[in-house]
Amino acid sequence: MRAEAAWLRSRGRGVLAGFSAAALHGARWIDPALPAEIIDVNRRRERGVRGRALSVDAVEECTIDGMRVTTAARTAFDLPLPRAVPALDALARAADVRIADLEGIHERHSGRRGIRRCWTAIDLMDAGAESPKETWLRLVLVTAGLPRPQTQILVHNGDHVPLAYIDMGWEDMMVGVEYDGDQHRSDRRQYVKDIKRLELLERLGWRIVRVVAEDHPDDVVRRVKEALARRRSIRAA
Repeated sequence: MRAEAAWLRSRGRGVLAGFSAAALHGARWIDPALPAEIIDVNRRRERGVRGRALSVDAVEECTIDGMRVTTAARTAFDLPLPRAVPALDALARAADVRIADLEGIHERHSGRRGIRRCWTAIDLMDAGAESPKETWLRLVLVTAGLPRPQTQILVHNGDHVPLAYIDMGWEDMMVGVEYDGDQHRSDRRQYVKDIKRLELLERLGWRIVRVVAEDHPDDVVRRVKEALARRRSIRAA
């Protein structure tokens, strides 16, 4: 509603961008309390609206619900740091944004201020994150220097029948990392289902590191490193 009101006030000249555009493209977990973001020649200050002094090529905008909006690929470049990565993950998941889709935009705006930082955030984008906490967990591992984990690993049995997904991990090492959210306390059926799933994964030889909100990042990294080291030592024996 806030974004629509901002666009209507622009008399159709503005282009919705940033978090507003991400939400319109279907990205989840966008805070509705955030100001509407719009690229408009008229950037007078308005409560609840953030005017963006940016240029938009014709190929970088589209129409959603009758409003001018930056394309999903262009939106990825306009998400403000440092909160960009969770929104990028959600945008990639909702709109199937891929790194290859962004290369042309990167070239067209190579001289834009902050473009290198934007590209650094985009390089961390992963459509496999199913929640902001999974994004947080992946970034904890990557920024600690661990190899970038694969997300949503599909595990099969010996007959190639799909059995379960793992939030993230290293399939070659059979080490997975799972974020246990609040649903494990509030939804008994889901809790029991997850216990059985984890038991199945362990029987198949997977080592699963479970993480909860109360875990300190340093402790998470230590436990994951230990799991990887144990797996390497077993294979080397």
